[in-house]
This record gives sequence, structure tokens and C-alpha cells, in this order.
Amino acid sequence: MKYKALVIDIDGTITHMDRKLSLRAAAKLRSLDIPVVIATGNVLCYAKAVAKLVGVCCNIIAENGGVIIDGFDNEPIVSDVIHECEEAYEFLSTKYDMEKLDSVHRTTEIVLRNTFDVDEARGLLNSHFPGVEIIDTHFAIHIKSRKISKGTGLLRMAELMGLETSDFVAIGDSVNDLEMLEEAGFAIAVGNADGFLKDVADYVSEATYGDGTVEAIDFLLSRGMI
Repeated sequence: MKYKALVIDIDGTITHMDRKLSLRAAAKLRSLDIPVVIATGNVLCYAKAVAKLVGVCCNIIAENGGVIIDGFDNEPIVSDVIHECEEAYEFLSTKYDMEKLDSVHRTTEIVLRNTFDVDEARGLLNSHFPGVEIIDTHFAIHIKSRKISKGTGLLRMAELMGLETSDFVAIGDSVNDLEMLEEAGFAIAVGNADGFLKDVADYVSEATYGDGTVEAIDFLLSRGMI
């Protein structure tokens, strides 16, 4: 099958382990003849900067599907889910000493530094706030609504682009990429990806981080899949 677009995570997927951008991965993405969608758990302004610098601007899924934009100067589509996340945070803040990250720019979720017992907090939320979840992306801890994910973000982005999610190749490395890989027509996990992500992937690169993305794209091109 020939796929019509590619959706890709940033941190751990087109970066090195230290989060510096892989110039090889950026050049490879920039060379493609199909649209490239950036999908990240990070905030929109960060994702916009990455998309501009990589040269694939500007279809973006930010905040794990909570914010979507299909043009650099367009108004973002923002999910109305922050209130339940704030309530969950207020509840957990009575139990743990937690530090917020990017709170000024985040509009649909709350992100925290990993300074508390995440598994214990997850259990508490499951009991008191079943509509909210905690995910650990290895870069930060996210309190997010279960209503949204990179998978739901991909569904909306595909609609905006006049495509089906099955038209996309998805590349990722972490727990917040799971729904996106499941939704896409072809799923790729880079070599440093979590084990369960590799289990759902159609292709797993031997190389890690940005080099894994370069390997994966070369694989797709060599087989005429994009």
C-alpha cells in the first residue's frame, strides 16, 4: 500500500537521548513528498517551533491530542477538558508535593516533574477520577483526560486534511504514542521505544532515537510505501 501522510512524535523519536534534534532525521523528514504531521505531548508553541525548524510546517497535534492546528496562522482547535485535569491535580496535590511544568502555555492537560510516586497516584486517580489518567512519557508526567489522545488527534487531523487515518504512517517511542500507532495504517516504533509499543508496531527499527526514524523512512521508501 502507498501511504499518503506521516505522523511523528518529537522527543525520543526525532531527537537524540538528550533531546537535541537529530539533524539526520530532520533532513529525512524534510525530503519527503508527503505531508508530515508533528504529534507531541508538548505545548503548541514548542511544536510550532520544531515544525518550522525541521521544515515540515504546519500540521500539528499538541498536548497529546488536546490541541490541533492545520496551518501556522490558523486558530487551534482546543479540547475543553482542562477542568477535570485541574480537579484531579488539586486532589493529588493534597497527597504529594508536585511541581507543574509549562503551566502558562498548557490548555488541556497538566504536566508535572517526576518527583512523586506515579504508580500510587495513578491508583488514587483511578478510584476518584476515572475519566482522567496519568501517563509517564519518560520526559514528564501528564495528567490528561481519557477522552483525548494522539489517536483522537490523528482522527481530527485526518478529517482536516481530507484523509483517512489508514492513509498515515505513524512513528513513535512512548506510551502517549500508543493510540496514534493503533489508529494509523502502518505503525513504526523506533529502537528505544517502550516494549508494548514495539508489540503493536508493524516495523521496529534497529537504530534508536532520530537514527531509528531515518532507518524507518528508508525502509518505507525502499518498499515504495510512501
